[in-house]
Amino acid sequence: MSEKILFRGAMTALITPFDKSGKVHEEHLKKILDLQIRGGIDAIVPCGTTGEASTLEYDEHFRVCELTTQYVNKRAQVIIGGGSNNTHRAIQLTRFAKQVGADAVLSVGPYYNKPTQEGHYHHFKAIAESANIPIIVYNIPGRTGVNIEPDTLLRLAEIPNIVGVKEASGNLDQMMVILRDRPKNFSVLSGDDSLSLPLIAVGGDGCISVLANEMPTEFARMIHAALEGNWGLAREIHYKTYALMRANFIETNPVPVKAAMAMMGLIDEVYRLPLVPMQPKNREKLERALKDLKLV
Repeated sequence: MSEKILFRGAMTALITPFDKSGKVHEEHLKKILDLQIRGGIDAIVPCGTTGEASTLEYDEHFRVCELTTQYVNKRAQVIIGGGSNNTHRAIQLTRFAKQVGADAVLSVGPYYNKPTQEGHYHHFKAIAESANIPIIVYNIPGRTGVNIEPDTLLRLAEIPNIVGVKEASGNLDQMMVILRDRPKNFSVLSGDDSLSLPLIAVGGDGCISVLANEMPTEFARMIHAALEGNWGLAREIHYKTYALMRANFIETNPVPVKAAMAMMGLIDEVYRLPLVPMQPKNREKLERALKDLKLV
């Protein structure tokens, strides 16, 4: 690749809907994709954490990614969740993303293995060298057990097709170091809805969002307003939706967002073990946030 591609804007960490028998519900998936595109979302990210990728079988993972890419059909960018703690499998997923015509791959840091920083570097380097497709590194130490340090990430940014990071460390100081020292057109995207505006304020490029599943139009308006410097509108939407942003993480993601979308009539409320339905008290808080926004 001769130039890096800048990924910028409002992006959806897409849920994977299941039918009542526990299989992927393709018609509901298409309905959700239409909702995202109508809402003005810039990129769709299937089969990440929110998409329950860890409990999808290989053929299901491939099918969801292929269907999403084909159905979106360039109406938005598609960034396929292709990470694994098995470097070989991550390479397979990355090559598949290239094969089906995705715009990029979101590749999470190896979870459970807890590699060193040097191990992280060589893991992502091997993935990047396996296919000529843009790679966005996903740093979420709360899930993986290890933070990808800024020095490591900036080393990775020197690899031509590593083009960005989804930062879900919750550490704005770390994000600012990356923003200050990043190469040109290296995207820094928030992995936390509630930190998307602070990150954009210091130079970030957008957010890969859970909230966008429920409110794509409002989320896209908020991110686009912030990127255009319309902070009044951006803050207004931020605080309007803040309670739902928080409620989406009152239990393990994606349990609350799938419960919310079921309440909204968009999907069946079906999870795969070890995820289970919400506790009643937490469900009440989530429903209250949805009612305040007139979503149910």
